[in-house]
Amino acid sequence: MKNITDSFVSLGYWPSAGSFGFNTDILATNPINLSVVLGGLIFFGKGVLSDLLDNRKQKILNTIRNSEELRGGVIEQLEKARARLRKVEMEADQYRVNGYLEIERTIFDLMTSTSKTLEQLEKNKNDTIHFEQQRAINQVRQRVFQQALEGALGTLNSCLNIELHLRTIIVNIGMFEAMKEKTD
Repeated sequence: MKNITDSFVSLGYWPSAGSFGFNTDILATNPINLSVVLGGLIFFGKGVLSDLLDNRKQKILNTIRNSEELRGGVIEQLEKARARLRKVEMEADQYRVNGYLEIERTIFDLMTSTSKTLEQLEKNKNDTIHFEQQRAINQVRQRVFQQALEGALGTLNSCLNIELHLRTIIVNIGMFEAMKEKTD
């Protein structure tokens, strides 16, 4: 400590027009050097430091402003997406309702068509049964007529002799010729 005070005291002993030299006492020169360096830094560095801080401040403000703009854009896009979602949900509900209505209409149409088809099939079945009955009745009639004819021919053949048989044939031929002349 004594060296520091001695260095300040020794300033008074310097001759005013004396020689120039180096002070090798580090403790005495350090506060002076530091004060000169700090003064120079403050004087010359104040503008640079101020500019750096202003630039940094502007970058931060720009970043905040851009972030706010992006946030606003994102919020707007989110609202648009929500609106589209609501619209799509409403359309989906409408399609669902329309789908159910279409299914019910299709079921009703199918049931109506099936009912008509069944009625037509029933009518066709009844017509077919009636036709088959008529055909069976006609076959039975033909069979009965054929058997009756065969029985009558058998009876006639057994009862008629050749002479009576020839007279019957001649009479029948005469009747056919008379019928033929009438039609011509």
